[in-house]
Amino acid sequence: MPTKMRLQRYGKKGKPFYHIVIADGRAPRDGRFIEKIGTYNPVAKPAEIVLDFAKAYDWFVKGADPTPTVKTILSDKGVLYYNHLMKGVAKGAFTKEVAEVRFNEWVDAKETKKTSVVKSEELTEKEANKKRLAEEVKINEARAAEIAKKREKALAVAEEVSEEPVAETDADVEAPAETSEEAAAE
Repeated sequence: MPTKMRLQRYGKKGKPFYHIVIADGRAPRDGRFIEKIGTYNPVAKPAEIVLDFAKAYDWFVKGADPTPTVKTILSDKGVLYYNHLMKGVAKGAFTKEVAEVRFNEWVDAKETKKTSVVKSEELTEKEANKKRLAEEVKINEARAAEIAKKREKALAVAEEVSEEPVAETDADVEAPAETSEEAAAE
């Protein structure tokens, strides 16, 4: 019975979520499985991988054949590197304690690299937000200046319109007064 390590798809259209399972090679993709050893969420940034390391290593040693994606996940989590180190122990190249130290150093280096990448992505995102906000402030200031100019023009036009009728009424008021003075003078 050929066993396979593969992904079993869950989730809805456009938002996949996978279970990492051990299944008979003849079973359908989403059919029966022997054991669930983890989950994989490729939608999250960075992708979320939850893997039972001991079970994954045990099944890998027993001969379960991983699919290419699962092999990448196992490599990312260190199962393949741990298997490589254990083969060295079996050959007598070094002791199990040395292998454990090397594996822990590798895990620490990988975690450090991953956190630095996440921090750099956060910094670039913050810088991009700052630039975007600065551009928005400039645009808003330009819009405010345009609105202020339009208001000034509107006020100037309103003042001109309001001054013209006042001037005409003053002339109208003065003209009858002059005619009444002329009439009185006659």
